[in-house]
Amino acid sequence: MGAGHGHSHAPSGHAGAQHRWRLRVAFVLVGAFFVVELVAGLVAGSLALLSDAGHMAADVVALGAALVATRIATRPDSTGRRTFGSYRAEVFASGLAVLLMLGVSVYIVVEAVGRVGASPEVATGAMLLVGGLGLVVNLVSLALLRGGAAESLNVKGAYLEVVADTVGSVGVLAAAGLIALTGNPVWDTVVALAIAVFVAVRAVLLGREVVAVLGQHAPAGIHPDAAEATLRSVADVVDVHDLHLWTLTSGMHVATAHLVCADGADPGLVLADAGARLREEFGIDHATLQVEPRGTRSCVETSW
Repeated sequence: MGAGHGHSHAPSGHAGAQHRWRLRVAFVLVGAFFVVELVAGLVAGSLALLSDAGHMAADVVALGAALVATRIATRPDSTGRRTFGSYRAEVFASGLAVLLMLGVSVYIVVEAVGRVGASPEVATGAMLLVGGLGLVVNLVSLALLRGGAAESLNVKGAYLEVVADTVGSVGVLAAAGLIALTGNPVWDTVVALAIAVFVAVRAVLLGREVVAVLGQHAPAGIHPDAAEATLRSVADVVDVHDLHLWTLTSGMHVATAHLVCADGADPGLVLADAGARLREEFGIDHATLQVEPRGTRSCVETSW
C-alpha cells in the first residue's frame, strides 16, 4: 500500500557548501580588519568606530560559524541516527548571527546612553582613515558573499552581517565629517545609535527566516494549497491528505503526502508523475509519497 519516491541528499547540491570559498575569503578579510579597527577605536576614543569594530567582531564569529557549519553539514553521519544528516547546522549558524547582531545593537545603545551629557575627545582623522579602509574591506566582502546570499540562508546571515558593517563604515565617515564640520562630538553618539537600530532591524528580519525553517513552515514561495492542487491533478489520484512541506536547509525543500488512488491505478506511474510535478513546479526534489487504495482506513486510525 505504501511506496516512496525521492533521493538521498548529496553534498553536491548543498547550497552552502558551494559557496564555502566566499565565506573563507570574507572571513580572512574581516578578521584582519577587525584588529585594526578595534585598536584605532580605542586610540581615537570614538564610539562609532568601536561600534563598527563590535560589528566586525560579530562578523568574525558569524563567518567562522558559517564556515564550520558548511563543513559539518556535508560530513557523513557516523551515528546512524541523523536520518536527515547535519544540514540544519547552517540554520543554527544563521541563528547565531542574529543573536550576535542583536547583542551588538544592545551594547551600542547602552554605551551611547552612558555618553549622554559627556563631551569625549574624538580623533576625527583616525575615524576617517579607518572608516574609509573599513568601507573598502566591507565592499569587497559584500561582492564575494552576494553571489551566495540568495541561495543559502547561512551565507545570507553572513552577508547581512557585512551589510550592517558597510553601513557602519559609512556612518563612521559621516560622523567624522560632521564632527569636523560642527566641532560637536555628539554626532559620534548619534551615528552609533543609528547604526544600532539598522543592525537590529536586519537581525529581526533574518531571525524570522531562521524561525520559519526551524518551525518547519512551508518553504517561502510555496503555498500548501497550490502543492495539494497539483497532486490532486495527477491522473488516478482522487484525494490527497497528510501533506507536509518544509525546508531542511537552504536549497533543500522536503514534502510528504498520502495519495488516495482510484481502483486499478498503477502506483508506479502515480508516484513518478507526482514526484515530477513537485520537482518541476515547486523545486521539491525530495518527496516521500504514500499511495493508498480508495477505502483504506489505516490513516484514519492513526492517533495524530
